[in-house]
Amino acid sequence: MKLIMCAGPPTSGKTTVLRQVVRRLLKKGRRLAYLKIDVQFADEDEVFRDEFGIPARKVYSGELCPDHASVLVLGDAVKWAEEEGADLIVETAGLCLRCAPYIAGSLGIVVLEATSGMNLPRKIGAMLALADIAVVTKIDLVSQAEREVFRANIMDAARIDVLEADALRGIGIDRLVRRIERAEDIKKPLMLKGSPPVATCTICAGKKDIGWEHHFGVLRKLDSDLFYRGE
Repeated sequence: MKLIMCAGPPTSGKTTVLRQVVRRLLKKGRRLAYLKIDVQFADEDEVFRDEFGIPARKVYSGELCPDHASVLVLGDAVKWAEEEGADLIVETAGLCLRCAPYIAGSLGIVVLEATSGMNLPRKIGAMLALADIAVVTKIDLVSQAEREVFRANIMDAARIDVLEADALRGIGIDRLVRRIERAEDIKKPLMLKGSPPVATCTICAGKKDIGWEHHFGVLRKLDSDLFYRGE
């Protein structure tokens, strides 16, 4: 089975891109399952189930980072898709700019909107740097010069393929579908594509005090580099 991971900032057009992708893949005879990972609200699973009749589920990460939740639930999600005899498409909020949701050996897609500012590609870290392909949406809303600068900034941040798409009209989606069809089947055991950030952190454990002197683990001051404090 294939595992397709799609991440991107909110409102970038991930769901619209994936609806176009799913429509084309189903016409080609592929069986698909869809999983949405978000923080506290999502109805995309209902959209894919109602529109395409495919198995669809959602997971709320709640107090967990969505990328952390993805690591925890993807093993079960792959088993579920295997039971359905389907390739698995995962759409994740991917809000952590230091983590990356992509799985080694699977296809990682990042969706970025051209209207989000020319410097966005320099700001989102591993979500872009570890992806296999970047899909730039809403290209009809910016000038040709802005599109070229945006593409150049993506290429400066990550040496990956860049695909421009008008997802509402389905323009540019066929190339993405062909890339998905060429993607390798997953290999087990599943492993993250990138290294997670350092996470020895009392803040993550729920300590709310402000100021480095109240915390332990990997810390920093305003005028210092990272350092370690504690057992």
